[in-house]
This record gives sequence, structure tokens and C-alpha cells, in this order.
Amino acid sequence: MQRCLELAAMGKGHVAPNPMVGAVLVHNGRIIGEGWHKHYGQAHAEVNCLQNVAETDWQLIPESVMYVSLEPCAHYGKTPPCATRLVQEHVKEVIICNDDPFDKVAGRGMEILKQAGIPVTSGLLAPEGKWLNRRFFCFHEQQRPYIILKWAKTNNGFLAPADSSRMQLTGKPAQELVHKWRAEEAAIMVGTTTARNDNPQLTARLVQGAQPLRIVLDRQLTLPANLNIYANDAPTWIVNEGKETVEGHVSFIKLDFNNMLLEQLMHRLYNAGIQSVIVEGGARLLNSFIEIGLWDEARVFTAPVQLGNGIHAPVFNTNAVFKTAIGEDALKLYVNDKSNYPYVGGMEL
Repeated sequence: MQRCLELAAMGKGHVAPNPMVGAVLVHNGRIIGEGWHKHYGQAHAEVNCLQNVAETDWQLIPESVMYVSLEPCAHYGKTPPCATRLVQEHVKEVIICNDDPFDKVAGRGMEILKQAGIPVTSGLLAPEGKWLNRRFFCFHEQQRPYIILKWAKTNNGFLAPADSSRMQLTGKPAQELVHKWRAEEAAIMVGTTTARNDNPQLTARLVQGAQPLRIVLDRQLTLPANLNIYANDAPTWIVNEGKETVEGHVSFIKLDFNNMLLEQLMHRLYNAGIQSVIVEGGARLLNSFIEIGLWDEARVFTAPVQLGNGIHAPVFNTNAVFKTAIGEDALKLYVNDKSNYPYVGGMEL
């Protein structure tokens, strides 16, 4: 099952909104097939695993055990149901890491297997599987995107100079890592002040991958149209309280800023099928998420620089669950104490 999870992770950034899934076929302790879901809309892990079996081993499939990191699907989507395919191949047994929370599966895949007389076991390395697919699980179980907070601070606790002017704190390795993260998430979000003062592009331009949806809060629509957030290199939501319309690649989203704004926004993102959002600032927006407990994890860089004064970085009442060095910068990972998807040591972000 550990191998299943390793294979599944190879689909990261390529399969959303589908989950990452890996599969391994074992005959008497020997792996005879491996596969993972490689790209959205293409064959699932179980099918790729079966296709990976050498011709000389085909006759062993009915005597083999299929290990898979998520319950085989039971519905026709972009591809036929995998549970039915496993029945057709007469696999001997199926061992599953996680049950699928998607309402079109949700136990139906296991039921298809059981009705065909195939023994099914689930729950093997379940915490590891939930961490790997935490975005998928959060979206379907809590009906909102998985929320990642991210910021960089000086080693004496400031986000930026007191005048909110742009200051690059982290080095190139950290910057490249952040762009990799952006390509792995469905959306990226900043507040009005950050958009105006930093004029960020909010793209994953330093790596190859999909561009996330840009989300910018601009209550009174005061941000000038020549900012990078209006460039046509990525779809963009401008969240405001004045208008609801679409202009090219820019959607103006009208919400009530005086009534649970962030919860409203997460509901709109859920309805739009957005499974995850990475919030990159500024301080006011980050603290707003923290104050209401609406976040799942936070990734915090500390740079080896100091400011005499400035805008204070958010402070947590929880301990980091993971820490490492990224170039000359230090990275810490925090997970919300109330999260249903706790960090599992040894697994990547």
C-alpha cells in the first residue's frame, strides 16, 4: 500500500479534480503490475495497473491481490467504472486504503466487488491516504476548498516594511517552491492591499503546470485595471460588493462583505468545483482566516533578515508539525488542530 501511495503522488498537479490514486497487483508476494492515475480524463490507476502486467503473467491475474489507494469507482464518468473492470478480470482480492467520499461512489465500488464474491478490505494506511488526498476529501466531506495559508517573514517576525512596500524576503529556492505549490492548487488568493502594493502576477510561471484561478478581494473596485492581476495569463475572480458579471477571463463576484465574507466565498468556490486555495496575503486577510478557524494548513517561511519595524506576521497557537531548510530560508508547516486531515510524518507537502 505504501507503494500505491508513492505511485499515486506521481499524479499530483495533473489529475484534479480527480483524486490521486495508485494501484499494485501482487501474486504470491511478487508485484506483477503497477499503475497510477496520470492525467484527468485518462485511464484510472487500476486500469493502468492491469495494462502494466506482462503478457506472460496475464494468467496470474485471477490469483492476484489488487492493492489500491482509493475505493475503485463505480460510475461512468470520463472512463468506465474500475470496480466492474476488476470483476471482469476476476481478481482474487482487493485491499483499499481509503473509502471514496464522492457521492457517486461512496461504498458502491466495494459493493460491486463484494456482490461478485471478491473479498474486500479497506483502511490500510488510511491516515496516509487521507493526507495525500486531503484536498479531495475536504471538498467532498466539508463542501469547501482545502485552504492553505502561506507567507514569508523576517526572523524577527515581520511580513513587510511598515509602509507595506514590496520586499522580497526569501531566496530563489523558496520562490521556485512556491511556484510549484501554485501549480498544484486550484486557486490563489490575495487581498486588496497586496494586489495594489506588490502588483503580483499570481501565476506559476517559474514551473511547468496549470495556472491557478486568481482571486482578489477588491470591495469597492478601486484597483487599477493595469495591474498584473488583470493580465490574460490566468482566469481571475475579483470579489467585490458592487457587480456580478464576466468580462473576458475576469469574473466579478458580488458578495456581502459584512456577512461572513470568507464563508460565502468558499461556498462560491465549492459550487465552481475549486478544490483548493492557497492564500498568500496580506496580513489582514491571513489573520481573517486564522481568527475564524477557516484554514487547514499554513506554510511559513522565515528568512535570515531583520526589519527594525514593520507589519507583524500572523501568530499561531499551535506547534509546527514539520520543518526543513529551503536554501537559506526555514520552512515550517502548521496544521489546524481541528483538521480532519492531520499531517502524517514522512509524507511530502
